[in-house]
Amino acid sequence: MKLNRLLVLLVWVLLGVPGLFLPFSAAAQSERIKDYNSNGWYMYFGDHKISEKWGAHTEIQLRRHNILKDPQQLLIRTGINYNLTANAMITLGYGFIETYPYGGFPAADIFPEQRIYQQLQLKGNLGRIGLTHRYRQEQRWVQAAGTDAYTYLNRSRYLLKAVLPLSGPTLDAKEFFLAAYDEIFVGFGENVQRNIFDQNRLYAALGYKLNDAGSVELGYLNQIVQKPSGVVFEHNHTLQVSLFYNLDFSRK
Repeated sequence: MKLNRLLVLLVWVLLGVPGLFLPFSAAAQSERIKDYNSNGWYMYFGDHKISEKWGAHTEIQLRRHNILKDPQQLLIRTGINYNLTANAMITLGYGFIETYPYGGFPAADIFPEQRIYQQLQLKGNLGRIGLTHRYRQEQRWVQAAGTDAYTYLNRSRYLLKAVLPLSGPTLDAKEFFLAAYDEIFVGFGENVQRNIFDQNRLYAALGYKLNDAGSVELGYLNQIVQKPSGVVFEHNHTLQVSLFYNLDFSRK
């Protein structure tokens, strides 16, 4: 029964959610503009243990347009982790994002964003499949391109990630695995404009566990982004290269 419910949820998220927040009229459908892009995201993530309960999150992402040729975005994120249990962690953090003009409908200039976020991450298993649920709330200050004015925005995110070991019932060092996730972004508040549905990310990858601390993933991300106008939709085909490395600085 739990497996059936999970499959129903996945189908609903992957196929139904983007359309849930969009106008249903034929006129609204006809005015949409699709902007197709090819990007490359090169990323590092680390959750480093400082004590039994406390830790630090570090992250940097170099996002490139045309796979590698042109700049798209720089993202630096850090945070303080607190382990509620072995499988539940909360994080309070800060992010700096700098976005460059790219695509068929580029911004007028480079623009920065300051961001604070709160996060709950839950881990579990469904048979051999490892599952991660991530709930994130963001408070964003986005500077309008070419101006000194900032706009305050709220956004909620939910990610469901699954990892399947390929060599046995558990994922051990020097073994391959498959990974997949879907993440939905929803904006709210007085400045949200027309894009309540902000974006959706659907991802699949082949991974390799280097050792007990680290792993790498090579994957494909299909990202759909609705611009603030509510008319332009980016369809971004993205190569993702990720390094995950978690260090333990706590005393044994």
